[in-house]
Amino acid sequence: MKTVDEWNILYFMTEKLPPRIASLIESGEFTRASEEIKKILPEVEGSKRLRLLYELDRMKRLGREYPYSFHEAFALASEEVPSLSREEFESLISRGCVDNMRVDGHLLVFRRFIPNMFWLCPELKERRRRKTSELEEIAREALRNRAQRVAEASSGEPQYVLPLKYTVRFALRVKPRERCSGKLRVWVPIPREDSINREVRILEAEPRPKAIAPPDHPQRTAYFELEDEYSVVLTYEYTSYGFNAKLDSNKAYVDESSEVFKEYTVEKPPHIVFTGYLVSLTRSIVGDEKNPLLKAKKIWEWITTNVRYTYAQDYALYDNISEYVARNRRGDCGMQAILFITMARIAGIPARWQSGWYMNPVRPGMHDWAQMYIEPYGWVYVDPSFGNKRRGEEWRNTFYFGSIEGYRLAANIDVSTQFYPPKKHFRSDPVDNQQGEVECDDRNLYYDEWESRLEIVEVERLT
Repeated sequence: MKTVDEWNILYFMTEKLPPRIASLIESGEFTRASEEIKKILPEVEGSKRLRLLYELDRMKRLGREYPYSFHEAFALASEEVPSLSREEFESLISRGCVDNMRVDGHLLVFRRFIPNMFWLCPELKERRRRKTSELEEIAREALRNRAQRVAEASSGEPQYVLPLKYTVRFALRVKPRERCSGKLRVWVPIPREDSINREVRILEAEPRPKAIAPPDHPQRTAYFELEDEYSVVLTYEYTSYGFNAKLDSNKAYVDESSEVFKEYTVEKPPHIVFTGYLVSLTRSIVGDEKNPLLKAKKIWEWITTNVRYTYAQDYALYDNISEYVARNRRGDCGMQAILFITMARIAGIPARWQSGWYMNPVRPGMHDWAQMYIEPYGWVYVDPSFGNKRRGEEWRNTFYFGSIEGYRLAANIDVSTQFYPPKKHFRSDPVDNQQGEVECDDRNLYYDEWESRLEIVEVERLT
């Protein structure tokens, strides 16, 4: 018997919604769509039923993602740009600078529209009250210096260099619950044992974990069951390595008979899918090029030149992330990584996901990136959002095609993968796992019902 999450991954998200319901949702008539779904639910079973239940869940999530009315959003925007008029704000909405949607006839604005507004319409930056903070500048300088040291630490063949030993504390606290029966089940992301992260060791845990996923699990977690407690605190250490790759296209090739090729050049619905649009776009970018490294470089150049970084909705709200990014030329770090993976696979280059946290000692944050497999080098790193040309730092575009600085915690190496032990209900993030997941006997607990925090306790240079 498959769990809900396994159906989500393996099958039911490919089910088509009934045309009338799909039309209502597309036009923003959520109340009517919900009524229609509830009306037909008793008549459907299996994957079709799961698809409808999931759609009800997604409409609730959209309500959380778009919390502001026009007047509330305008007030927030005016705090950032004091000279902004109501008419200009209306113009920003019509130009696509302010993420919004209409639900049941009401205009609603995305919860993270402020930073997106400045990325989508950069001319507003000069009028912004808040400028770049000193902490942001220090973090950027730390990254630049670290990447330079990694680049200079090796010569010749690609190699892992300059290990850093991290001590990390991850805390998760569940808010007082309503309508949630039984024990709490909690999954906390922890580093995988991999080339980039090694010597993972749990130092303290309160309470004691019920299970630890195997070191090579594709989405590794520590699992807890809470009866009377409402929080988890986990302290662990691991070593993270930088990786410097000087790749030579004259040596590059792909072994199409290898297991790596067979596993990592195929589709994985719903987000790694070879749609007609993506196949056509990839072919137009790659052209007649046969060399795998040069093909990957062309895809890299297109993404890092054309795709603008913006904050994304909950990943559960996208039907096909790679197609969305390609068509809209925008997306966050994970969305850009998924697009690279999809296009690389279309072009016959093995590629996969990697994610967790960007562990800059000054300013850590959740982050996703990609890897590609090129013989004779093996897996190398590709970080499109860090290497994006719009950042205006040329070293980034060069370095992050193949190399990585080592400020990383890699908990995941695949998308939409079941946990160990498996989750019963819909996940808060059906693609990735960086903040953790929580459920009780009868339902999933969404992000607004709990909070998590990662803290870097100590970083030690080992060489």
